[in-house]
Amino acid sequence: MQSVTLLDGGMGQELVRRSGKDPSPLWSAQVMLDTPEIVEQLHIDFIKAGASVITLNTYSATPERLAAHSRAELFEPVQRAACDVAKSAITKAGVPNVQIAGCLPPLVASYHPELTPAKEIAVDTYTKIAAAQNDTVNFFICETMASVAEAEYALEAASVFGKPVWLALTLDDKNPNCLRGGEPWQEAVMRVQERGAAAVLLNCSRPETIDAIWADFAKACDVPFGAYANGFTSVTDLKPGGTVDSLETRNDLGPEAYAAFAMGWVSGGATLIGGCCEVGPAHIACLSENLQASH
Repeated sequence: MQSVTLLDGGMGQELVRRSGKDPSPLWSAQVMLDTPEIVEQLHIDFIKAGASVITLNTYSATPERLAAHSRAELFEPVQRAACDVAKSAITKAGVPNVQIAGCLPPLVASYHPELTPAKEIAVDTYTKIAAAQNDTVNFFICETMASVAEAEYALEAASVFGKPVWLALTLDDKNPNCLRGGEPWQEAVMRVQERGAAAVLLNCSRPETIDAIWADFAKACDVPFGAYANGFTSVTDLKPGGTVDSLETRNDLGPEAYAAFAMGWVSGGATLIGGCCEVGPAHIACLSENLQASH
């Protein structure tokens, strides 16, 4: 069995549960300022579960999302707080060699690449995000990319900083052969590899969706590859500016069930594995145990 890097799981839904507050479009950004200790503890829990990579909790803290809710002034404070909390969590967890991944998410809304700003604006914004994270992170993840253009813009911006850039694509659960924007995933994989992506992953899709194309995806990747799926029944009800309480969590994807999917990807060549929305520390711990048992 090849050596596998275990990523963390989803932050958002777990933070909602731990905070006890109702989600709002900016709740995961606001929690960085109001109750950073909750974020720190979740990072620690993922590390102690076995994750050797934690991702900054900045997914909703893009200038576009903040400006849409008249909170543009939060960009720098939230980015700075997320960096500080991630570093503190690694220190407190006392686990060596944990890396921090920068987060370059969809700028306006997940799963809606038609809302992506024009190239010049998007690249400029992604550059601003990467610059705010660069001093803290070991590498960047451009995640939940739903179109070729969205992926290319994020990759172009992050590549300026001289650190590895991973690219994570989200697939259409109803048509696994396509990204959520409708383009063939093969085109995106080809283009981001040509442009220097250090790794290619599939994320924030149902694990069954990832399974459906896995063999072909593995063959298409010339760089390290992997996946981190979500635990939603469907994401079609999530509208731009909406909140995750519109989505339903699966009740058939507990730690063992999720680990079974992920270990299948490992058997198929994956060296980068983790979890997305609704995949918590218990899932990562189970996956860690499975990985250890496979060696």
